[in-house]
Amino acid sequence: MEHQVVLVLDFGGQYNQLIARRVRDLGVYCEVKPCTTPLSQLRAMNPIGVIFTGGPGSVYQEDAPRVDRDIFTWGVPILGICYGCQLMAHLLGGRVAAAQDDSAREYGKTETWFDTECGLFRGLPETGVTWMSHGDYMEKAPEGFRTAARSAACPNAAVADEARGFYGVQFHPEVEHTRHGTDMIRRFLYDVCHAAGDWTMEDYRRSAVASLRDKIGGGKVLLALSGGVDSSVAAALLAEAVGEQLTCVFVDHGLMRKNEGDEVEAAFSKRAMNFVRVNAEDRFLTKLAGVDEPERKRKIIGEEFIRVFEEEAGRIGAVDYLAQGTIYPDVIESGAGNAAVIKSHHNVGGLPDYVDFKEIVEPLRLLFKDEVRRLGRELGLPDYLVDRQPFPGPGLAIRVIGDVTKDKLDMLREADAIFREEMARAGESRRLSQYFAALTNMRSVGVMGDGRTYDCAIALRAVTTGDFMTADWARIPYELLDRVSVRIVNEVKGVNRVLYDITSKPPATVEFE
Repeated sequence: MEHQVVLVLDFGGQYNQLIARRVRDLGVYCEVKPCTTPLSQLRAMNPIGVIFTGGPGSVYQEDAPRVDRDIFTWGVPILGICYGCQLMAHLLGGRVAAAQDDSAREYGKTETWFDTECGLFRGLPETGVTWMSHGDYMEKAPEGFRTAARSAACPNAAVADEARGFYGVQFHPEVEHTRHGTDMIRRFLYDVCHAAGDWTMEDYRRSAVASLRDKIGGGKVLLALSGGVDSSVAAALLAEAVGEQLTCVFVDHGLMRKNEGDEVEAAFSKRAMNFVRVNAEDRFLTKLAGVDEPERKRKIIGEEFIRVFEEEAGRIGAVDYLAQGTIYPDVIESGAGNAAVIKSHHNVGGLPDYVDFKEIVEPLRLLFKDEVRRLGRELGLPDYLVDRQPFPGPGLAIRVIGDVTKDKLDMLREADAIFREEMARAGESRRLSQYFAALTNMRSVGVMGDGRTYDCAIALRAVTTGDFMTADWARIPYELLDRVSVRIVNEVKGVNRVLYDITSKPPATVEFE
């Protein structure tokens, strides 16, 4: 079956794939292509619309990413977002300039006024909150464009040439913080591009299975199974595609949460797949000894994972492919295309230069967390696996700030278990996207039993999000935080202070390292 296609041209923004996710959520198939892709290839895909992403550059700089001006002659609707909006203006004769003072720069939630006669905003409220992130601004709109939205600092927060189907928005409608942002994208897809809405997760599953079978053929696959949502869904998808050619290897690196290694083994060892547990705590902790720099930790863990998998592949015999549950936020934050590196994920930027497998297979690489969960349900996985709390591949190594030791890990495991237990008991776990404890590298003076202490501080973190590209810190009841704090200080030896992180993403990331 042929699907209508919307192209997302990537100019290196942190939210580029999130745009594609929003489009797919709305039932329209899309593909992300580098902005350097030849126009002949793009046109051959016969898109019904094109979206320009944001990006870190300035359109007036010589080395700024560009697109061929001929794209504007196709007669296809185009939506430019942030950098994409400025690029459209720049290429079509408008003027983009750097903000001269801080008042013209906008970052974060911004009150915005909309012209509801514009096709993007028709039927929406005349005022709302948008998510801005720009230091340049559109000083003059191109000929044929009119202003369609404004903010206090940005007179051209959105522009439109509706005769040609060209729209530009300075804000990010794809992020959750932009109120009615999804509705704006929906209007572009259905009212401007006249989409039919013929794309579903069932289609994705079918095409992914077919693609995996074609790639793997009769080869053997080793899957790095952590027991988390992503690797569990990857296991189910691969099992459907290649069956007994798949072996799932769970590496217990000693960086798991309390009792988690045993829980993973119990959940997967009896399933209809080859399951192997490797106890590798000593070798990982030896490699991490004395290392306190986050990027080095991630890269050490990534390389050691690969070495363990290579050894297991040797025992299994003739393994061709290494499979991972990598999802797109991992790829973005590790740096993709023109995107900036936020942090290297152990399974992406943390991989060593040499990997002794024919190829690495990442069937979820283009999916966001909520899409992965939907695919899991489509594959028939139980809710307790699909809805499991996210846990980073490097495990507690990136929740122990500074160097990693077994004593620190044990201290953190106990504190984290108390936090999770109290959150579940209070009924908070279902509404939160992720929550955990971290061991800071700070020690402070305290008083316990009429005596002076000089002990460690535990930081608690909880966020709500739908896509993990942006996240709000969770408003947990004070009474619940109090219970958690009292229990941790009383039950975990070596801790005399508990902190709660109230920073959203951005500017923070969900994890501390």
